[in-house]
Amino acid sequence: MADYDEEEVTRGVTVRDVKAADFIKAYAEHLKRSGKIELPAWWDVVKTASFKEYSPADPDWYYIRAASIARKVYLRQYTGVGSLKKVYGGAARKGVHRQHFQPASGGLIRHILQQLEEMKVVEKCPEGVNKGGRKISSHGQQDLDRIAGQVVRA
Repeated sequence: MADYDEEEVTRGVTVRDVKAADFIKAYAEHLKRSGKIELPAWWDVVKTASFKEYSPADPDWYYIRAASIARKVYLRQYTGVGSLKKVYGGAARKGVHRQHFQPASGGLIRHILQQLEEMKVVEKCPEGVNKGGRKISSHGQQDLDRIAGQVVRA
């Protein structure tokens, strides 16, 4: 790889080529540095799902969830709040009773998607296409691929 120019190597890198954890960490840092995501007043007291006992302990959890949602929308176009609730949902522990699946908080996911829309990372799909949902915008795809290239170079 020493024969190649560094820019040539990362030119074709997309989000699919990078490990999920590495990309999410890098994109969350980018979102935090850019200051374009506005934290809601309730970000420090809200739980991410009804089956969770406590709110997240990581102070940057909102940026991490936003980066994760942006990656999910990138990988699967026409993704809506309902499908993301299933992705981030889990089993509710009910003591001696059986565990049952509980979806994640839809309001939190909706708020993050609205923030990403304001940043022009995602955009709403027309109503006739796949019952709505959201897809990655061309500006958002460039932004996410640029961050993926930075992850590969690091």
